[in-house]
Amino acid sequence: MNIDFWKQRWLDGQTGFHLDSVNTYLIHYWDLLCANNETVVFVPLCGKSLDMIWLAHQGCHVIGVECSDKAIAEFSSDNNLMLQQKITNGFDVHENKNICLIHCDYFELTADMMRSVSVVYDRASLVALPPEMREKYVKKQCEVLPENIKILLITLEYDQDRMSGPPFSVSQDEITKLYGCMFNIRELSTNNILASESRFQQRGLDYLIESVYLLER
Repeated sequence: MNIDFWKQRWLDGQTGFHLDSVNTYLIHYWDLLCANNETVVFVPLCGKSLDMIWLAHQGCHVIGVECSDKAIAEFSSDNNLMLQQKITNGFDVHENKNICLIHCDYFELTADMMRSVSVVYDRASLVALPPEMREKYVKKQCEVLPENIKILLITLEYDQDRMSGPPFSVSQDEITKLYGCMFNIRELSTNNILASESRFQQRGLDYLIESVYLLER
């Protein structure tokens, strides 16, 4: 589960985590984030998510971090975007007016690159990491992000003995353990979505709980 794993997934086209539509939870709960056209939204492990296009259309500035140069290239070509490549604070950056994609390992991010962020949107980032990396992931967020941030977090929970990740199962208890000391945690939605997820049915799951949380620091 190191960075080379994800680069190879993109090279091999194993990107079942990518969605061809904007996430409905992002649209439904966006107003709870008190966002406006000056909001800077951070999307960790962003891939080529269409959610970034939606956020940019709301007038927000989007900062994504992605380790795969192929994902960044496909995001640009798929959406007919002209992204200017340059070096900023030692990072390989691809950007236009509203979107800035940082080509690096998430764990290499610095506070200087994140100082303007006020909202974090995490649909497929925390659940992409095995248990031993999730605490490190959250610790990094707390180190580099401003204190007044809000996080819209989407997780999955299932019987991990029936299927190996990614995506991994992350329970509500683990969310409390990971974030409870630093954030107020509000559960917005919890649904069993297995009936609409045939690929997870085929892998032997008997339930698949999708939860949405609003975290306020």
